[in-house]
Amino acid sequence: MDLSVVVPLYNEEESIGELFAWIRRVMAPLNNEYEVLFVDDGSSDNSWEVVTQMAKKHKEVKGLRFRRNYGKSAALHVGFEAASGDVVITMDADLQDSPEEIPELMRMINEEGYDLVSGWKKKRHDPFSKTIPSKLFNRTVRLVSGIKLHDFNCGLKAYRNEVVKNIEVYGEMHRYIPLIAKQNGFEKIGEKVVQHQARKYGVSKFGIERTLKGFLDLLSVTFITKFGKRPMHLFGGLGTLMFFVGLLAAAWLGGRKLWFVYHGIQAHLVTDSPYFYISLVSMIIGTQLFLIGFLAELVSRSAPERNKYQISEKIL
Repeated sequence: MDLSVVVPLYNEEESIGELFAWIRRVMAPLNNEYEVLFVDDGSSDNSWEVVTQMAKKHKEVKGLRFRRNYGKSAALHVGFEAASGDVVITMDADLQDSPEEIPELMRMINEEGYDLVSGWKKKRHDPFSKTIPSKLFNRTVRLVSGIKLHDFNCGLKAYRNEVVKNIEVYGEMHRYIPLIAKQNGFEKIGEKVVQHQARKYGVSKFGIERTLKGFLDLLSVTFITKFGKRPMHLFGGLGTLMFFVGLLAAAWLGGRKLWFVYHGIQAHLVTDSPYFYISLVSMIIGTQLFLIGFLAELVSRSAPERNKYQISEKIL
C-alpha cells in the first residue's frame, strides 16, 4: 500500500462524500495504491451511514466507528494503528484541508526523506477569535519545543509509516504530534504551505477553550517527554533547592540572634520575624517536593514501559 489517508470525523455527513470524491480525483492520475480510512468519533448524525455506503461502492474506503465521542487524538490513534500505507496523511473531514496537497506531501516524504511534514495554513479563512490565539499558541510551542513550525495544529500532515506506528497520541495531544515524534527520535520534520478552504458545511467543533487546554497539554507533554522516566530529577531537584534555601535563611536568623546576644544587644525573638516562617514553609515544601519525586520515581520504575526504547535498525 502506497498511501493511507486518515480522516477523523464528527458529525460531518454533508462533507465526507464530497471529500472522498475530491481525493479520488487527485489520486486518479498518480497510479498509487491507496486507502481512505474514516474514523467516526461517535457522530450523532448520519456520518457512519454515509461511510458505510461509500465502502460498499469503493474498495479504497475503510472505516472505524467509536461507540461514543472520545476526541480527535483517540481517532488519530486508532487510525494510525489501522493504516497500512508507506505514507500516512491526515486531514480533517470538513473540507478545509485540500486533497490537492497530497501529491507534494507524498513526494516530500518519499523523495526528500522527511519523517513528518506539517501543513502551514499561511492564509486562513477563520475569524480573528481563532487566528490570534492560534498565533500566540504556535509561538509558545515553537519556543518551548525548539521545532520551527508555524502551525502545529494544522490537521493536514504527512508521515512515514514508521512514525505513526511508534508514537502514542492520547488526550488532546494531537496538537503536539511533531513534538512527540521528535522525542521518539524522528527529527527530520518539514513544513509545507497548504491551501486553507473556507468552511462549507456545519460549524467548528472547537471553541476558544481549546487555547487554554492547549497550553495545559503543552506543560503535560513537555514534562512527560523530558521527565517521564526520571521524575526525581525535577521534583527532587526543586525540593532540595527549596529545602536548603529555607535552611540557610533559618540559619542566618539564628546566627543573627546569637550575634546580638553575644554583643549584649537587645533583639526580638527569632519567631517574631516573618522570615522565620517563610524559611520554615520553604523547608516543608522542599521536603514535600522531594517525597513527591521519590514516589513518582517508584511509580515510574514499576511501569511496564520503563525500558521501552525506539530502535531504528537491527543487526542480530
